[in-house]
Amino acid sequence: MQRRDFINKTILASATLAAGTSIVYGKYLPKDYTPLILQDPDPFTKFGKDKDMIVLNDKPWNIESKAHLLNDKITPNKAMFIRNNGLLPENIDVDNWTLTIDGESAKASKTYSLSELKSKFKHYTYQLTLECGGNGRKEFNPPAKGNQWGLGAVHCAEWTGVRLRDVLEDVGINSDAVYIGYHAADIHLSRSPDKEPISRGCPMDKALQDETLIAFKMNGEDIPIAHGYPLRLVAGGWPASVSGKWLQTISIRNIVHDGPKMTGQAYRVPCKPVAPGEKVKDEDMCIIESMPVKSLITYPKTGATLKLGEKLSFNGHAWAGDLEVKKMEYSIDFGATWHECKLEAPKNKLAWQHFSGSTDFPEVGYYEVWARATDSNGKAQPMVLPGWNPKGYLNNACHRIAIKVS
Repeated sequence: MQRRDFINKTILASATLAAGTSIVYGKYLPKDYTPLILQDPDPFTKFGKDKDMIVLNDKPWNIESKAHLLNDKITPNKAMFIRNNGLLPENIDVDNWTLTIDGESAKASKTYSLSELKSKFKHYTYQLTLECGGNGRKEFNPPAKGNQWGLGAVHCAEWTGVRLRDVLEDVGINSDAVYIGYHAADIHLSRSPDKEPISRGCPMDKALQDETLIAFKMNGEDIPIAHGYPLRLVAGGWPASVSGKWLQTISIRNIVHDGPKMTGQAYRVPCKPVAPGEKVKDEDMCIIESMPVKSLITYPKTGATLKLGEKLSFNGHAWAGDLEVKKMEYSIDFGATWHECKLEAPKNKLAWQHFSGSTDFPEVGYYEVWARATDSNGKAQPMVLPGWNPKGYLNNACHRIAIKVS
C-alpha cells in the first residue's frame, strides 16, 4: 500500500509540473493510471517551442531549431534547441533547492539555498552563445553516431545569475585545483538512482571567467524546465554540455573531471587529423574546449525567390567560441569571390554578433548565398566540411541558402 501511494504521489507531482497548475480531483487517480498530459506529450506545447522545430529524440528530449527561427538577436525560448542526456527532473522543490560546492580542491564543503545565492552574491546579466558540440553532425560522411543535428543546435539567450567565480572563492579554492565538475537532478534513462546521465565540467580558468554564471533567469524570467530550472551553469562559447542544467553540486577537482560523458570519446575529437572512417583510440582523443568560428544566415529563409533587378537583403549571426568574429563575408558564386558584410560588435564577451548585407544578381536563375566568418585569430570557416571525426563534432562549414531569381 505504501509503495502504491508513493507511485501515485509521484505521478501526481509529475502531472502537476507538466500541467503548470494543480490537478483537480488528483486524489481520485486510479491505481497506476497515467494522466493524458504525461502520455506521449506534445513537445511543442510541453516546452513552448515553435511548431517548425524538429524533434530528433524523445527519450531523452532532443529538439532542433531551424535557421530562420533564430533570427531574433536574443533567442526566445520558443526557438531554443533542447539537448538532454537523461529524463527531466521530477518533484522540483524550489523552496528547498540547494547548491553544494565540494571536491578535493575545495577548502571546505559548503551548501547554499537558492535565496542565499541570490542575496549573498552580486547579480550579472550576459548574452551567452551555447552550441551543441554535435551541431551539423548529419553532414559528415561516413555518418557519425548520435543525434543527426542539422544546423539549429545553437542559441544566444540572455542569462542572469551570480558568477561561479564569486561562489567558488567564497568557499575557498586550494592551489592544486585544475577543474570543476557539475552534478545535476536529471534522471538516468534507466531510472537507476546510482547513475548520472551526464556530469561534465571545465578547467579552472574557464570556471573563473567573468561570464561563467550560475544562472537562475533566462531572458528575464525563470529558466524553463527544459533549459535547467531552477538553476543552471552557463559557460558560453564552449560545448553546451559544459553548461549543466538542474544544477545541484559543483566539485572543485584536483584532476580533470571524470564524470559521465567526460571520458572515452564523449565530447572529444582526434588530437591529430584522421582519415574519414578511421578508428581512433581513446587516448588519442582530446576534450573539446572553445568552439570554432561559425555563422548562420537567419533571413531570408532558404528557397526565397525574387525578381531580376530586385536586391536581396540578408542577415544573421556569427560567433567564435572564446574569441570574437572580426570579419564577415558573403559569396553568391560558390566561393569564387567574397564581399564583406556589415558586422556588429558583440553585446558582451561570448555573445554572438549580428551581420547584414545586400546583393543583386546578374541574371535569371538559381543562386546560393554563402556566409563566412573569420575570428580574431584570423581563422575562417571552411567552405566545405572540416576534418572528419568519429563523433561528428565541430562542423563549422559555411552556411548557405538557396535563392531563385525569375
